[in-house]
Amino acid sequence: MLRTLLLLTVLLVQVPAATVLCLGDSLTAGYGLSETEAWPARIQEALAARGVTVLNAGRSGDTSAGGRQRLAWSLKAKPDVVIVALGGNDALRGLPATDLEANLMAIVRACQQAGARVLIAGMRAPTSLGAEYGRAFDAVYPRVAAATGAALLPFLLEGVALDPSLNLADGIHPNGEGHRRVAALVLPALTPLLEPVHAAP
Repeated sequence: MLRTLLLLTVLLVQVPAATVLCLGDSLTAGYGLSETEAWPARIQEALAARGVTVLNAGRSGDTSAGGRQRLAWSLKAKPDVVIVALGGNDALRGLPATDLEANLMAIVRACQQAGARVLIAGMRAPTSLGAEYGRAFDAVYPRVAAATGAALLPFLLEGVALDPSLNLADGIHPNGEGHRRVAALVLPALTPLLEPVHAAP
């Protein structure tokens, strides 16, 4: 028993801790809920045993420009992986898709230059903004991922958006169960990015 405990201790020491930064807006911050109910906290719960720390850098109302402005401060945490989940407020405000692309490109490049792997969590434009805007907006995420080599989760709210049972009364922000669903969607996309961090030397 003692040898087993010692072996487990050695193995745990050899596994470097990893930090994941979730840079986003109210969908990441957990609007209307406690931070412990937001999807970054759910991922923290799932990965805690692996020595992973998940930081919630979600700020309600943030656009991609806002995320870009506070990125340098957020990167002081020296994350191994950054999940970029921005753009929802750009769409709600009808901001140009070209601006979204420039901001996301700058964010991803800065994260990579800081030594972090990046997972881009895509958003989709509301249909009320028209088909032309929707096509331009939705195409930004795969284009930025292809240009930078970042991993891509096509839509952060896949299976959650527009489902009344998974959203608050405003129809925009996920409820507690909705955040659990989002975490379950993000986790498989995130896990491969953690493997090099935990690889044996």
